[in-house]
Amino acid sequence: MRTAYSVETVRTAERELMARLPEGALMQRAAAGLAAACADLLGRVYGSRVVLLVGSGDNGGDALYAGARLARRGAGVTAVPLNPERAHAAGLAALRRAGGTVAGPGQGEGLIARADLVVDGIVGIGGKGGLRPEAVPLAVAAERSRAAVVAVDLPSGVDADTGEVRGAAVRADLTVTFGTHKPGLLIDPAREYAGSVRLVDIGLELVEVPAELEALQHADVARLLPVPGAESDKYRRGVVGIAAGSARYPGAAVLAVSGALRGGAGAVRYVGPAADAVIARFPETLVSDRGPEKAGRVQAWVVGPGAGDDAATVAEVVAADVPVLIDADGLRLAEPAAVRGRTAPTLMTPHAGEAAALLGVSREEVEGGRLAAVRELAGRYGAAVLLKGSTTLVAGPAGGPVRVNATGTPWLATAGSGDVLSGLAGSLLAAGLSAVDAGSCAAYLHGLAGRLTADGAPVGAHDVAAGVPLAWRDVVRGG
Repeated sequence: MRTAYSVETVRTAERELMARLPEGALMQRAAAGLAAACADLLGRVYGSRVVLLVGSGDNGGDALYAGARLARRGAGVTAVPLNPERAHAAGLAALRRAGGTVAGPGQGEGLIARADLVVDGIVGIGGKGGLRPEAVPLAVAAERSRAAVVAVDLPSGVDADTGEVRGAAVRADLTVTFGTHKPGLLIDPAREYAGSVRLVDIGLELVEVPAELEALQHADVARLLPVPGAESDKYRRGVVGIAAGSARYPGAAVLAVSGALRGGAGAVRYVGPAADAVIARFPETLVSDRGPEKAGRVQAWVVGPGAGDDAATVAEVVAADVPVLIDADGLRLAEPAAVRGRTAPTLMTPHAGEAAALLGVSREEVEGGRLAAVRELAGRYGAAVLLKGSTTLVAGPAGGPVRVNATGTPWLATAGSGDVLSGLAGSLLAAGLSAVDAGSCAAYLHGLAGRLTADGAPVGAHDVAAGVPLAWRDVVRGG
């Protein structure tokens, strides 16, 4: 499992480690890893032109020492200090000894235009807000140049703890981060600025410290997925109920059922006005026209996709004493007090617009502060919340690490894709997974199915559902 830790936690771990090491040793470890990553990106170090954008903090020192290593291998390295009086003095001296140079005022943009590699050491993980005005022209020049851009620990201008970008920021092709991932490297919009991320081990000890974020990997998902035993029957494997669809949106019911049938539960019951369409496509579905309470035994419910204004059905499902997933129209129709009053697990699956409506804020505020939004929703409703998006987040009602999923692809931004996800997650709930695990595993499989089926081309939601078994097999076989 990949984990990310807060700036405060990282700082504490760094101080504890530095107390046990010779002075400057930790920075040298970071610089060695940074230089190696830069060399790999360049391919040929000798004769290459490297520009270091140097701030006044330790990130600037890391960049200078890494630049010195590259200069000793024959690169032409020039430092551009944003505040020469406060630049890391020992790092500057090391660069000069290795044959590197220091630019004068006003030379930075021209040097960047001719560079093969630009190293962003402007601001460290403690930076807040966007870039300062004097750094913005350099960041713009780097983005416009043909040079590869490497960020030191985190792209300057993004928030390490939240993933927020409040102003101008450096856009990197590669971020070399030290000790552990930072939340901002895994959450949009900051993740878009980080490019590829390379983690350098510098010896931080974080095993006993709670993480801010967790990102499941194949092995983690494989351990959680339900596997039927020799004595399993459809009821032991779990039955998921789907209360979805309307005369206007019958396809939502079909797609939710399609996801549920591939999610590990033993059977799917459907309740709603789209029964004919569901049976025509999936004859194995158990259909009822007597409402959720009289549909028969289920171990979990999914309610809301394409439900229109059927508040009565939503209320009936929310009142059920089994795990419930609420999506789409169900999020709008469910009474907040009824959701908070539930004793069985609840999983809510909004996209940014639905989350904004639930929180009473703008969509832009949710998209700009996704981590804060998912935590606020989970706490406010006493439910697990899966916030859909390019990096899907899953938060539990009791706090703890937020799960982040990045297996998706932009091709998943297609009508009905969320209905498939809801059915899939509901089926995992019925199979016995917790709300957080069901949401996390469903997002992982859904995203991977999108990648496998798209393979660089457009796909429809029905293609994604059909790709879930491919993703499932890829996960359990280890990729």
